[in-house]
Amino acid sequence: MPARLLLLTLSAALFTSLAHAENWPGWRGPRGDGTSLEGNPPLHWDAASGENIVWKAAIPGDGHSSPVIWNDRVFLVTCLPESEERVLLCLDSATGEMIWRETVLTCPLETLHHLNSRASGTPVTDGKTVYVAFLEVDGSTVPAPNVGSPREITPGRIVVAAYDFDGNRRWLVRIGDFVSAHGFCSCPVIFEDLLIINGDHDGDSYIAALDRETGEIVWKHPRANGIRSYVTPIIREIDGRTQMVLSGSEHVTSLDPRTGSTLWTIDGPTEQFVASMVFDGERFFMACGFPDYHVMAIDPTGAGDVTTTHVAWHSTEARCYVPSPVLAAGCLLVANDDGIAHCYDAATGEHLWRERMGRHYSASLISAAGLAYLTDDDGVTKIIRPGPEPEVLAENNVGEFCCASPAIAGGRLFIRTERHLFCIAEANSGE
Repeated sequence: MPARLLLLTLSAALFTSLAHAENWPGWRGPRGDGTSLEGNPPLHWDAASGENIVWKAAIPGDGHSSPVIWNDRVFLVTCLPESEERVLLCLDSATGEMIWRETVLTCPLETLHHLNSRASGTPVTDGKTVYVAFLEVDGSTVPAPNVGSPREITPGRIVVAAYDFDGNRRWLVRIGDFVSAHGFCSCPVIFEDLLIINGDHDGDSYIAALDRETGEIVWKHPRANGIRSYVTPIIREIDGRTQMVLSGSEHVTSLDPRTGSTLWTIDGPTEQFVASMVFDGERFFMACGFPDYHVMAIDPTGAGDVTTTHVAWHSTEARCYVPSPVLAAGCLLVANDDGIAHCYDAATGEHLWRERMGRHYSASLISAAGLAYLTDDDGVTKIIRPGPEPEVLAENNVGEFCCASPAIAGGRLFIRTERHLFCIAEANSGE
């Protein structure tokens, strides 16, 4: 077969494979819970030897946002500190080559926590448009609210923008104020014709829903307390009610995503939340937070204040704040920031085991083919088979600092490190 024809045939096969694979369109994937339906996820790789590394692309600037993948495109955001640009990048998912890069905004660098970045909000796409969110500041400062040590920080406004797949801006809007000593992170969520943004911060907090075509605010729901939290909502249809559930603002709440009206609430159980929630078809599960730590299973069938009636089980044995948990094989996997992993029986809340798995966790957990993937800050991913005992099937290293949560699409694993984006696939996967 002539080389050109062979190349075209292989390209067509790859495109067909990707077209029928599951995309990873936003924060925590197609269901917003870190799960992938891919049946052949990679199990082994090593950056030093190149084992199962399909490509490695240099990423300019700094950012902790996850990559999102739609067929032949990978999108992620970054901040270029020298030029003060917040940028949306588009890469070829087959090769890692940069297709385009667009500056969303340019403004002074905001103050933040040393574990945060100025490009932490993961984009979301519907296959035609990519939506991003950043913080815009003017360089002015105010005394930091809700901190133990007094200091000056930069308040700003949340900027949300929409781009088509060719990098053309469709709209850009400023939806409200934001101030937090920890900096900004909000991952947009698509629901029907709406784009939903969490605006929890140390001020007049809100959840906002925008018209995806125009960026206009459709509804804006005020939050009960002005306390920073960084949770991305998860949306599920349950017994005829569409529920958007998130923790934050000193409570757990379920809202109607079409209107912003409250369906039910649970007070507390703590002040600040970062980890997103998950759902197993019957219950929502939450891991948090600061200043104290909780893992809870919540029955979503109630209405109004269900604090004392709809908590199915409650544990204080895990000290998870940032990494979001994941469900796999009937288990709830939770990772402490300090590197300790926990496994719970999701149905009963039985604490099956705790085991040190890494030095420190920032990335959220993902699962595929009944296995859980835990990537620590050192770039080491442990693949665990959930069950009564901790069973580590593989330990793989990309050899670079990593805070971003991984993504799985088309049989491939994507890991963003401090300086690169890695694409990983088993050599026999057909990719």
